[in-house]
Amino acid sequence: MPVKVSLPLVIGIIHPNIGGWASSYLTRKNLKPWFESLKRPAWAPPNWAFAPVWTTLYCTMGYSSYLVWRDGGGFREAAVPLAIYGTNLILNWSWPPLFFGLHKIKLALYEIVVLWGSTAVLGVAFYNVNPLAGYLIVPYLAWTTLATALNYTIYRDNRESIEAADEKKE
Repeated sequence: MPVKVSLPLVIGIIHPNIGGWASSYLTRKNLKPWFESLKRPAWAPPNWAFAPVWTTLYCTMGYSSYLVWRDGGGFREAAVPLAIYGTNLILNWSWPPLFFGLHKIKLALYEIVVLWGSTAVLGVAFYNVNPLAGYLIVPYLAWTTLATALNYTIYRDNRESIEAADEKKE
């Protein structure tokens, strides 16, 4: 079944990418030397993989939100799943400034755990309106699972240097 391109569809897909574009600027600024100086696990994805993965996920999330908006009867009728989506986007967009901007790896870990829970709830809420929209959240949940494990491992493996840097700031 072909997808009919409409303004709500385009807005739905572009909207989540806006925060992603802002985050990518902040992230790129902090890759060298800060992020590259951290101990990272061997299973960490290469830095170049993050931009295409996130772009794909944001587009998929946006398309899912469009399906929920369309099939749920608009903003009024689909208010709860779309509010969950809005909350999830705020959590998603908040993680890079915590991790890359402020270098608060422990706080970013707490935040990404909340984001993971929000993503799981989002998938269920979207599924209840349109099953495809719910299924399209699964790759996002998988990637958020990987990102949570990566954040934890980076915190664990760099804990001493993180705590020493925090003590210097006090």
